[in-house]
Amino acid sequence: MPDSDRYSAIKTFARRSARMTESQKRDYAELSPSLCLPFSEAALNFAGLFGNAGPVTVEIGFGNGDATAQIAEANPDSNYIGIEVYRPGVARLLGEIQRRSLRNLFIVEHDALDVFEYMFLPDSVSGVHVFFPDPWPKKRHHKRRLLQRPHTDLIASRIAAGGYIRFVTDWLPYAESAKAALGDTPALVSRAAGNAGLAARPETKFERRGREAAQEITELAYIKAPGSAHLA
Repeated sequence: MPDSDRYSAIKTFARRSARMTESQKRDYAELSPSLCLPFSEAALNFAGLFGNAGPVTVEIGFGNGDATAQIAEANPDSNYIGIEVYRPGVARLLGEIQRRSLRNLFIVEHDALDVFEYMFLPDSVSGVHVFFPDPWPKKRHHKRRLLQRPHTDLIASRIAAGGYIRFVTDWLPYAESAKAALGDTPALVSRAAGNAGLAARPETKFERRGREAAQEITELAYIKAPGSAHLA
């Protein structure tokens, strides 16, 4: 299989209905030209994009963007890129960026695996957040799960030594399969989420729903071992 098809031949997302409110339509039309980065096969220059040399954290599949905006606002000295294909969620986060006057957050509205392969240089990202992704619960759909190899190899190759990937789900079978995939990914070392030096994480809408339904929440954190070279 050609390199360009290694990671995204099978999509890890499904496009949902893109019905937007009038305010979301307005925010998307007015704000996306300046805050949404177009997909490109050229790697981003983070320092040029953000105007500083601060660390860059990427969130894959931010949903409606509430947690994303809260994290960016609470950490103004860090930089963030959110990746999402659900346009109403993109529009909602665009509105939050404007309302909170955030200068450290941009969006890419495209397949995350393509973005990681082409737009991020190896060893360039300080952190990766994957909060409550689609668990694809049916066995025939397991191949669409984001956190499986070789996807985790690609993601790990873009994380700088000492950086991390943080995964949260309320679907125990996905937690177990993701733990196995991340554990088998070279250069990644497991850490207890509370002991990995990670900032507090705001509760998401999906997390509240899960707790209300008495579902078990699993959080995993893996650090890229210092001295590890990229392998993808």
